[in-house]
Amino acid sequence: MAEENGTATSIICYAPSMITTNGVWQGDNPLDFSLPLFVLQLTLVVVITRFFVFVLKPFRQPRVISEILGGIVLGPSVLGRYDKFANTVFPQRSVMVLETMANVGLLYFLFLVGVEMDIMVVRKTGRRALTIAIGGMVLPFLIGAAFSFSMHRSDDHLGQGTYILFLGVALSVTAFPVLARILAELKLINTEIGRISMSAALVNDMFAWILLALAIALAESEKTSFASLWVMISSAAFIAVCVFVVRPGISWIIRKTPEGENFSEFYICLILTGVMISGFITDSIGTHSVFGAFVFGLVIPNGPLGLTLIEKLEDFVSGLLLPLFFAISGLKTNIASIEGPATWLTLMLVIFLACAGKVIGTVIVAFFHGMPVREGITIGLLLNTKGLVEMIVLNVGKDQKVLDDETFATMVLIALVMTGVITPIVTVLYKPVRRSVSYKRRTIQQTKPDSELRVLVCVHTPRNVPTIINLLEASHPTKRSPICIYVLHLVELTGRASAMLIVHSTRKSGRPALNRTQAQSDHIINAFENYEQHAAFVAVQPLTAISPYSTMHEDVCSLAEDKRVSFIIIPFHKQQTVDGGMEAINPAYRLVNQNLLENSPCSVGILVDRGLNGATRLTSNSISLQVAVLFFGGPDDREALAYAWRMAEHPGITLSVLRFIPDEDVTDAAASTQNMNVDMKKQRQLDDEYINTFRAANAEHESILYVDKVVSNGEETVAAVRSMDSSHDLFIVGRGQGMLSPLTAGLTDWSECPELGAIGDLLASSDFAATVSVLVVQQYVGSSAQEDDMDLPDSPVHSHEHPRATYGLENPR
Repeated sequence: MAEENGTATSIICYAPSMITTNGVWQGDNPLDFSLPLFVLQLTLVVVITRFFVFVLKPFRQPRVISEILGGIVLGPSVLGRYDKFANTVFPQRSVMVLETMANVGLLYFLFLVGVEMDIMVVRKTGRRALTIAIGGMVLPFLIGAAFSFSMHRSDDHLGQGTYILFLGVALSVTAFPVLARILAELKLINTEIGRISMSAALVNDMFAWILLALAIALAESEKTSFASLWVMISSAAFIAVCVFVVRPGISWIIRKTPEGENFSEFYICLILTGVMISGFITDSIGTHSVFGAFVFGLVIPNGPLGLTLIEKLEDFVSGLLLPLFFAISGLKTNIASIEGPATWLTLMLVIFLACAGKVIGTVIVAFFHGMPVREGITIGLLLNTKGLVEMIVLNVGKDQKVLDDETFATMVLIALVMTGVITPIVTVLYKPVRRSVSYKRRTIQQTKPDSELRVLVCVHTPRNVPTIINLLEASHPTKRSPICIYVLHLVELTGRASAMLIVHSTRKSGRPALNRTQAQSDHIINAFENYEQHAAFVAVQPLTAISPYSTMHEDVCSLAEDKRVSFIIIPFHKQQTVDGGMEAINPAYRLVNQNLLENSPCSVGILVDRGLNGATRLTSNSISLQVAVLFFGGPDDREALAYAWRMAEHPGITLSVLRFIPDEDVTDAAASTQNMNVDMKKQRQLDDEYINTFRAANAEHESILYVDKVVSNGEETVAAVRSMDSSHDLFIVGRGQGMLSPLTAGLTDWSECPELGAIGDLLASSDFAATVSVLVVQQYVGSSAQEDDMDLPDSPVHSHEHPRATYGLENPR
């Protein structure tokens, strides 16, 4: 038939029996069947992608780089060069299934991007971010237009205008989710530069979508001159239907579902079907299907419905299906098609000029806004981040025959290189200026009684909040010694853009949360602001730190140093169960605590939360607590006593101080074996002085009870601690770091959590009879030079206006 017509055509027949195999025992080769072949392809893509994620993690490269590299390795550039591999694992007949699944994944991912994106945030980005976004797009677009004349083939069926649009959009676009990840990795997400870059990237993303829709519409122009016009009119009609028909319908679904209840399966299924229908409609009218899914996601109101959809879809779509799309881009990329030194030279020139164009455009706009040149260059470099939108542009361009194999491969490499070099360059170029003001009052003991106490409270989940608020109220804020509280919500850095949007969101209180992270933050902030309104002499500033757990302590430490706090309170990694036992919430919390104890620039308290005397009390002076301090000696125990001493001034606090003293035999034995070195003698002397000062100052206080307890070994110590009645609400103990006391000898041998110290671990263990909250305190010791320098300035007194939060969420007032 082919010979008669004089054409060479290949016909692929569909056989229903070729979907699933009967098994190798029946003599079938699984790779001859489409489902086993697709499963193998998907597995390979995920495994190789994850391998590159692991390899590139130390270089702080975003995941999109790993996904594209994975595709390139599997494609004709590397493994695909071997015909046997290409024909066995990625045969021609399987490409349709692979591309279909990749586009389904892309469809739902763009729907999620639309759900997560808040148009109000784009509207409120401010003139500076808007002009920077436009300035960063114009020059690269013009450079793309200029190069399009040299790269455009005269025999192409498409006009020069369409080619200019595709090339210009590909070079000028910024990938918002990828940029958010890079900023978080570089610890810039909460800085002014981070906020401007994020806002500008959001605006850039919106412009890119409009230009992409226009480019696709113009690409249809081969049929008739009016085709593009009809595409644009029908696209506008589709958007109007989504805004004026679909959005009210979804709002009705939200109103019909009672608050706090789950959305019915029928509604969720209806919306997920709506994504496919939207994709079908926009594909039919001549715009790409992802445009319909994105617009459909955009009209879903922020709130519980959006959160439900994100939770149901995000991990499956982002983790499994989306890498397929990037892999397809890599499989289409044949680096060998870039031939000749002239093409490679053009490639280098385009990379350099496009990158430089965005930087120059941004610097010019930044200069008019009075920003330093270095900051302008940094923002320009950050806005060069490429990702999903560019890959869609390139794939659509290749499908529409706008880009040939050589141009496509060139543009994919440009995206890879431009995104890959940003992190190293920005790391070298821009280092946030840290005000290295040395301050003396890094501990509660050294803080003057008539000065402000600055406390940094770290919170993982809203569950931590009531006990911490009760603890802070018990800390006795007064007019003479107010408390400034920095509340830091610790959020794990994941690949999700939804977690990032919390940082630069400037929502007003009362609007629904964008995602679970934001909902938790809102809950935490509202609780502390409510406390601030009801309590006197307390200033609260909410902040958010988004980091991997392995480096989260760096954020906490740098913030503590920046805000000159004296005390950090962080929750223990275990929580109390219904039966009174202790179970780990997240093992990563323990890593954060251990790193913080090692690196903190001030004193640290780990709070073992077992509920602090019931519900939160918000009116001043209404709290009533029984507090006990177990004093063994050393700087940590002195710090614990210093904090308890401050609490004891509160009229509702009853304080019991139990000092454990070794009996004479133990003391003599220690002295004779020379275990008591010079430092230990000095510590003993400091303990005696501090205890004597404490007793002299509180001799008349009826609410303070002081007891000396003589013990001779660890067993007697444990017995004495266990004998303490459970009427106490809070135990405050020192961690005892570096102190070798005969009274705690042997207790650390079976410690579950050595970071709490011997006594802290005993009190926090599940088998301790009394279920009482415990605060384990470690005093900041610092260098000897610092200790001797008594002329360093005190922590400045804080005015009770709320300073602008420069580290994360601003106080949303």
